[in-house]
Amino acid sequence: MVDKIIDPNLAANAYRTSQNISRVTDDGGDSGDSGVMSFSDFLKQTAVDSVDTMEKAEAMSAKAVTGEADLTDVVQAVSAAELTLETVVAVRDRMVSAYQDIMSMPI
Repeated sequence: MVDKIIDPNLAANAYRTSQNISRVTDDGGDSGDSGVMSFSDFLKQTAVDSVDTMEKAEAMSAKAVTGEADLTDVVQAVSAAELTLETVVAVRDRMVSAYQDIMSMPI
């Protein structure tokens, strides 16, 4: 039986996105309009994906209340939202920690 809670497509999409970030031209510079995603674009897309995941979970929960959704789908959506929230909080904590480390460096 396939575990419906873990979506292998999420890992594949994340890997594909990370490959787009690391791709550079032969001269070592950013290749501009060749489809390479910058770090800021990656962060923006990740934030949009996170919000979409949370909205889907909320919609699925609303469908569960009205009896329109399968319990497995609801659990999968809520688990994905929980994982997304934990990831966002962990990234935020690391960014705040990095900022505090930079601010405490002597000039």
